[in-house]
Amino acid sequence: MSLSVGIVGLPNVGKSTLFNALLKKQQAYVANFPFATIEPNIGVVPVPDERLNKLSPIYNNAPIVPATCEFVDIAGLIEGASKGEGLGNKFLNHIREVTAICFVLRAFSDPDIIKQGVKDPKSDLEILKLELDLADLEHPDAPSFKNKPFLVVLNIDEGEVASSQNLESKYAEELGLEKDQVVAVCAKIEAELVELPVEEQKEYLKELGTDSSALDKLIQRAFKTLGLITFLTAGEKEVRAWTLPSGWPAVRASQVIHTDFGNKFIKADVCDFNDFVSNGGWKQNRELGKVRSEGRNYIVCDGDVIEFKIGS
Repeated sequence: MSLSVGIVGLPNVGKSTLFNALLKKQQAYVANFPFATIEPNIGVVPVPDERLNKLSPIYNNAPIVPATCEFVDIAGLIEGASKGEGLGNKFLNHIREVTAICFVLRAFSDPDIIKQGVKDPKSDLEILKLELDLADLEHPDAPSFKNKPFLVVLNIDEGEVASSQNLESKYAEELGLEKDQVVAVCAKIEAELVELPVEEQKEYLKELGTDSSALDKLIQRAFKTLGLITFLTAGEKEVRAWTLPSGWPAVRASQVIHTDFGNKFIKADVCDFNDFVSNGGWKQNRELGKVRSEGRNYIVCDGDVIEFKIGS
């Protein structure tokens, strides 16, 4: 399912640093000058999901296969891009190809990083959105930017990590957005964190006054921005989160596992996640009457644990 989130922003706001942190390795070229990223870099990252960690022990610590989210690192957009300024036309084409947009805005104060075209988060977002609106007017036959869902990442200072939730609320109000559309991230710290062992990450986060990485929140919100949900399967072979658009019926969900399942679909055995974990898997939940049989038109809900019954 090729749905992707494009990381978009003015030059030198930390897009590639954020992208590298997401990938946990250096895949995008980071440099302190505009247009360091010429071709879009693409990476697929796992979506953090604690539910899988609870399912795995039920089946002897079965391997975990998480859902994934695709991010595209797109080079810096500048004022006038809609008219071809900078590398505007090329960048705009890259943005047209993604499903959703992640606007990265500079909210940090490092004087050593060149502040090309950057004013303040509100003004910068207005510039970015205006350029995309103008590009739509210039190219009415091209896929429109206006209908693409988006979220905003505020790249904040190290000293603001502990107050990131307050910053999200403050800027959401200032930018006229829903709180869930804004994520405060210190890209510099996140890039440092991914280089550390897990235990050292926890210690570092504790020193910063928080208990979790902002990247996890970003990935989860990006996944939601794409309009995606997950259903879960569990057994000795693996526990797995499968990706599908919200609102899909069971018969289409079955085809996410294998395309042939649609034609051979008989029913879907569905169990509530909490019941599944509390009662220890399929066998016990069936005995307790906690598993229900649903037909092909059942609308799958996020977190449903499902076993599809397929004919020959």
